[in-house]
Amino acid sequence: MSAQTERKSKEVRREEILDAATAVFAEQGYHGASTEEIARRAGISQPYIFRLFGTKKDLFVAVNSRCFRLTLEIFQRAAEGKRGEEALHAIGEAYGELLANDRAFLLGQMQAYAACDDPEICAEVRNGYGDLVAYVERVSGADVKTVSAFFAKGMLMNVLSSMFSTPEPTEPWAQRLLDGCRQT
Repeated sequence: MSAQTERKSKEVRREEILDAATAVFAEQGYHGASTEEIARRAGISQPYIFRLFGTKKDLFVAVNSRCFRLTLEIFQRAAEGKRGEEALHAIGEAYGELLANDRAFLLGQMQAYAACDDPEICAEVRNGYGDLVAYVERVSGADVKTVSAFFAKGMLMNVLSSMFSTPEPTEPWAQRLLDGCRQT
């Protein structure tokens, strides 16, 4: 069998579907996205999506679960060997770089929050976000006020990043807010 005709493993296909679904859900949201479009982008048949994930909702939940897991891994790599304020600063910088370099990641997050009218999706989003909070509390040892301010800055960074398609906002008021988020 040539390299081009080799069959891909179920795990490889699963990741390809998750990649395609991440992009489609980021662009179109949970309600607007179609499994037909996800299948087309993944280069597979639509029934294969349902074979691997069950339902569109299960696929959306899997995309969000992976997003939160990857975010946690980024936080962990950034804070490796650090504690306290140093860890918070490193996590904040890494998160800012992620937002600047991966628009689909940002939009996917925003779509996850927007889909929280569904109890199952909301539960996954709450659990994933809770894991991030628990990690930041643990690694920083910070009080609740400091952790709340840290996550508030992250959410403001999300909002600013969603309004501007460039890493740095083009309007002075937005740049001032972003600069404020970067200050420790």
